[in-house]
Amino acid sequence: MFRMITFTFAFASVLALPVLAQQSDTQDKPFDLRSSVGDVHVGNDADAKKAGLPLYPGARQKTGSQDGDNNQANLSMLTEAFGFKLVVSKYASDDAPAKVVDFYRDKLKKYGKVLECHSQKHGGDVDVNSDNNSKDKDKELKCEQGSGPVTELKVGTEDNQHVVAVEPGDAGKGSTFALVYVRTRGKSGDI
Repeated sequence: MFRMITFTFAFASVLALPVLAQQSDTQDKPFDLRSSVGDVHVGNDADAKKAGLPLYPGARQKTGSQDGDNNQANLSMLTEAFGFKLVVSKYASDDAPAKVVDFYRDKLKKYGKVLECHSQKHGGDVDVNSDNNSKDKDKELKCEQGSGPVTELKVGTEDNQHVVAVEPGDAGKGSTFALVYVRTRGKSGDI
């Protein structure tokens, strides 16, 4: 399955290069490619709604970082063989991390049992399982062993998950948080 995903991404990239070269002056616009092989969407048009969650009251979407990284990503690839969707959007709030965690713990309950994890850094353990034959129990989300200032709230399964990662803000004031939605599927199912 991994080889199929790699091949499809490589094939889509080759198809997309001429179009991307023509769009160099429109970097902020999403890129969409539709073909008989499948559909690809790449953009920084992510937000809380596309991640399936409400925006924390008073939160501000983080802008690009000094090293050129964008704080929003909306990626998807859909073919007959598989589908993949990833939405990531980062925000800042003047409120303490505990208040943001409490808000999202309540909002995530609509997707199932909320798992609370603690780590030194966020973003390292969003798991995607491409083996469609494994049992649902094997696809349960788990916490990495550890502790730290980052609180991650997770809900769902490895192939359909929502994650909220909250950490203290810059200079210890307020908080920053990322909203993440990951969905994968094999030959059947919708994304």
